[in-house]
Amino acid sequence: MTLAEVLIERSANALNRPFTYLYPSKDKLNTGVRVVVSFANRDVVGYVVNVKEDERTKEEYEKDSGFVLNEIKSVLDKSPILNDEMLNLAKEVSDYYLSPLISVLQTMLPPSLKPRFSTLKAPKVHYEKYLAIVDESEKDLTPKQVELLRLIYKNGKVKKRDLKSPSVIKKLIELNRIREIDIEVPRLKIPEFEKEEKKTLTPAQKNALTTILNSKNKISLIEGVTGSGKTEVYLALSEEVIKKGRNVLMLVPEISLTSVMVRYYIRRFKGKVAILHSELTPAEKYDEYRRIARGEANIVVGARSAIFAPPKNIGLIILDGEHVESYKQDNVPTYHAREIAFMRAKTNNSMVVLGSATPLLETRIRAMKGIYNHVVLPERINKQPLPKTTIVDMLKGYNLCRDSHMFSKILYDKIKDRLEKKEQIILLINRRGFSTSVVCRECGQSIKCPTCGISLTYHRDDNMLKCHHCGHVMQYPKTCPNCDSKYLSRTGFGTERIEEEIIKLFPKARVLRLDSDVGRVRNNISRVIEKFRNQEADILIGTQMIAKGHDFPNVTLVGVVLADIGLSLPSFRNTEKAFTLITQAIGRSGRDKKAGEAIIQTYMPEHYAIQLASRQDYNAFFNTEMKIRKASQYPPYTYLISLTIKAKKEDLAQDIAYQIASDLTNKNYQDVKILGPSTPYIPYENEWHVREILIKYKKEDEIRKYIEKLRITLQNKPSVSIIVNVDPFDF
Repeated sequence: MTLAEVLIERSANALNRPFTYLYPSKDKLNTGVRVVVSFANRDVVGYVVNVKEDERTKEEYEKDSGFVLNEIKSVLDKSPILNDEMLNLAKEVSDYYLSPLISVLQTMLPPSLKPRFSTLKAPKVHYEKYLAIVDESEKDLTPKQVELLRLIYKNGKVKKRDLKSPSVIKKLIELNRIREIDIEVPRLKIPEFEKEEKKTLTPAQKNALTTILNSKNKISLIEGVTGSGKTEVYLALSEEVIKKGRNVLMLVPEISLTSVMVRYYIRRFKGKVAILHSELTPAEKYDEYRRIARGEANIVVGARSAIFAPPKNIGLIILDGEHVESYKQDNVPTYHAREIAFMRAKTNNSMVVLGSATPLLETRIRAMKGIYNHVVLPERINKQPLPKTTIVDMLKGYNLCRDSHMFSKILYDKIKDRLEKKEQIILLINRRGFSTSVVCRECGQSIKCPTCGISLTYHRDDNMLKCHHCGHVMQYPKTCPNCDSKYLSRTGFGTERIEEEIIKLFPKARVLRLDSDVGRVRNNISRVIEKFRNQEADILIGTQMIAKGHDFPNVTLVGVVLADIGLSLPSFRNTEKAFTLITQAIGRSGRDKKAGEAIIQTYMPEHYAIQLASRQDYNAFFNTEMKIRKASQYPPYTYLISLTIKAKKEDLAQDIAYQIASDLTNKNYQDVKILGPSTPYIPYENEWHVREILIKYKKEDEIRKYIEKLRITLQNKPSVSIIVNVDPFDF
């Protein structure tokens, strides 16, 4: 009999092993296909990881093993959905990130191919019916039939639904003059752009290109100030790789940047570009994935998940804006696209290029030590100076605008000036919504999320209160849920409030807003960006989505409305993220012939992250922050693994967390430090109480073995779960 070892679709740690099923058919069963099996009396989808023959009968096997051998109910795929390279990659990712293999497979594949039951109803291949000639003979045909036959013959093939003569078509098919054929139709409409010839590189860009191409070191960091022409180097590198018959993966950190990068690549490499990101529909993802797997695209442009795209013979992987945290996935598997790029590069013997104006400290130090190539682009492409920047202390009353406490007098005046000059303005506030919290003036309580306990944000667009962590929403209440008072006060402000204030202050200005609320409607992100690029609006207000990678030639003023958002958060990266965001935002100004300017509004004007970002002084920030990281022993001086323990009962979560921390401490592993357990900022999620432990270490073997044993120990406790995050970006 034929037995199959099957990973089932559930990604719980306790189920992270294959289960054996009987394959009843005489047809060959391949590894790497999806099957429907019964598990715990429910039909689920599984992934076949091994097929073996057994000489015993079903009855003998059940007697020897002591369990009932269920049959595979159906096979969903004729051939494996992942090739050997991708399956080996899945296993490597699973091992490195200590994640169930099935969760990695589900992350790698588009919705229509995931090993999940929901895929049974997911979009499949879309065909259009065409009519083609079998025999052009007109003998014994009516004039109408001859007319249709000649039309099809003249055009080679004709779309069936374009012809309004079903009876004539039916008769011609019966007479074997024509036949129906199915042709696959892609559902994603790739935008059309006029082809662009390659540009002449500056000496600095030429040096970057030749250094990367000629180096034996396969990993390179391009560190270039904002507007220094990194994208042109990416395009030139891609061209050289494609000439050699190899393929390119081009990753950007935000969906908002995909349309920008797609434009660059389509104009240079028409017809060779595929797109993968989460704004595509499941049907579009499925079509693009299959097109890439068939080798019909040399270049894949996309966000984080595009690192799992299936092109063969990859010659170059680029991560633009490599410092951005969105390259790290927070849910299981907690992978970072950079590490997956390194894994794929090793298999394909390909180059990896990391690009940033503000590289992660870990990346910069590796480049300085020669672990990566270090290429620097120190000047803007047009030789324009970096924007003149002013820091405004919002604690000083004389700095405030008379008509709005959200804007300083200087920012108000500068906006007015740019509007008169017909130049464009970007206003950044890294907080969406209208008000950050709603507080009762009677009892002093803020309205909090019932699921995770943090303050709900008021959104005026739909008059709702929303949790920006778990997604809980509720109607805006007429009275306080705690004391029934009518006196509710909205405090703080986000993008919606800034938009309202700008419209009030400058009623003639054309204003656009871009944040994840706007981006919920499909294609809104690219639509807003195109409108602003085409100068159909004067002011663009948004979150970090607007601060990175965009090139708007007519923007001469950037206002950072509240620069210190995030600086007080308990995270070892808070200053690095603030510095990076401000630096990147300032870099959107003055990128063409007109000089740029930036205004930074803050309540912490002396903070070194804000001071150094205003001067675009990455070197000084790097040196300052490295001293702090060394003193506190955070990356790049140590590695990190965080453990998140969740339990239905708070006492159980606390007890398990303390047991783990105590056990780890008593092991006395060399160069290992345990922080916690601690109660996180969000102490419970969906009725699960949460505790966290952070492990700092320098050698990974012992720690990884310990965590593997811990997962096995806890897997039989249904009231407790543990999430392992290797290399957490934030803590």
